[in-house]
Amino acid sequence: MNEFCVKESCVKETTAKSVLVCDTQPVAIEGVRGLLARSPGLRFAGAVCSLDAAFELARSMTPAAVVLDKALGTSAIIDWLRRVAASGIATAPVVWGTGINEPEALKLLQAGARGILRRTSAPETLVTCLLAATSGSTWMEEGIFGDSGKLIQPRRSHLTPREHEVAELVEKGLRNRDIARNLMIQTGTVKIHLKHIFEKTGVRGRYGLALNGLRQKGTIALMPAA
Repeated sequence: MNEFCVKESCVKETTAKSVLVCDTQPVAIEGVRGLLARSPGLRFAGAVCSLDAAFELARSMTPAAVVLDKALGTSAIIDWLRRVAASGIATAPVVWGTGINEPEALKLLQAGARGILRRTSAPETLVTCLLAATSGSTWMEEGIFGDSGKLIQPRRSHLTPREHEVAELVEKGLRNRDIARNLMIQTGTVKIHLKHIFEKTGVRGRYGLALNGLRQKGTIALMPAA
């Protein structure tokens, strides 16, 4: 019986997807550790409190997912995500935090985050997010983009070729002056194109427009909390 239990434990340890946690709060780390211990298919791989340490461990361990605390700084996390992508590290970064707004969420997605959720979410929500992210999906808790319900059926077929180009560059996170430079047009012309795009698609704001494009391409789906 003991030998069987040991073998069964080894099988679970081998098949479960490893999760590295990078967080500023030891209590939160212990909470995630306990949650993963009760979650089939996932296992706690370790914890660090700095992005540099998380990068080194991600490179050496290649965990299935890395949970990052937004309190480490949105800009610093975006740099970390880009560094991981450039290094070819095969892991699914998940960002959680308090007060995640639309611009931050979109920038994190564009930089390579595979999951975004609030720290105040139910424990099961984190598990759902991790399982989705480690399975190759991009998961974001519903409600982070406040007007998500209005973005379900975009009418981008009505756009002109130039408007499509502008919308594509908005999806990539470019600002108006960068779009103007890229397309060799005036910044004021970009603003006019955006006005027409918003009118034709029924989408409000550049963040909604970018999110719409990502959803239409199947890059991301907004998911309700578990």
